[in-house]
Amino acid sequence: MKKRSRIVTIFLTVCLLMTNAVCVPQTVSARNPVTEQQVKRLAKKQIKGGIIVEMDQEYEKGVLVYEIQMLKGKKEYELTYRASDGKLISYGWEMQSYYVRRGRGGIISAEKCRRLVKKQISNAKIISMVQKRSHGVDIYKVKAQKGTKKYELKFHARTGKLLEYEWELTVKKNNGGGKNYISGEQAKKAALARTGGGTVVKVKFEMDHGVPVYEVEVIKGELEYEIKIHARTGKILEVDIDSIYD
Repeated sequence: MKKRSRIVTIFLTVCLLMTNAVCVPQTVSARNPVTEQQVKRLAKKQIKGGIIVEMDQEYEKGVLVYEIQMLKGKKEYELTYRASDGKLISYGWEMQSYYVRRGRGGIISAEKCRRLVKKQISNAKIISMVQKRSHGVDIYKVKAQKGTKKYELKFHARTGKLLEYEWELTVKKNNGGGKNYISGEQAKKAALARTGGGTVVKVKFEMDHGVPVYEVEVIKGELEYEIKIHARTGKILEVDIDSIYD
């Protein structure tokens, strides 16, 4: 009788364990970073029908992220997901250069380009607008902001067609989080001192192979400067100069 009771007890225990295995939902713990497979599923859901061509894991502004490059039709996509919770923190696409033609007709006005920006992003605040030539194509490069997102758009300056679209979430930071970093304004001043004036169109803080840096983009005349500045010492580490006409 006792033997039979033990058998029944074992049988019920096994059934209970099997029931739990079936019924407990398979969720991702908020304490554990998402896996590569989970991020791939998120990317394929975001870009339905897209093909993943490259995937990297790296630190961006001190945060571990997954960067995914995808192809779909005539566009190349780049998505960045935060590894801690799988949140999409930047999204962008650009027309593959093969499909971009020089175009005919005159250059559209800056005012018309502003209207095109507002059509893409309602109530956006336009930060900067530069008309330049890239790979033989005349474009308008526009930076804008709305809420917690910073945008960068490129329009064909002759046809008005949108060639590139990108947004990223703004990250609140105390100019280095009290780690003795120089401020963004100090980085701007250092860059302008190096170029001898001009217009600052971009200031970006990031970790470059473990080194905290500011990347400052300056337009002066027909030249475009990209200056990398050490975020602790203020020393200029690298200067790249290109013509705005490429």
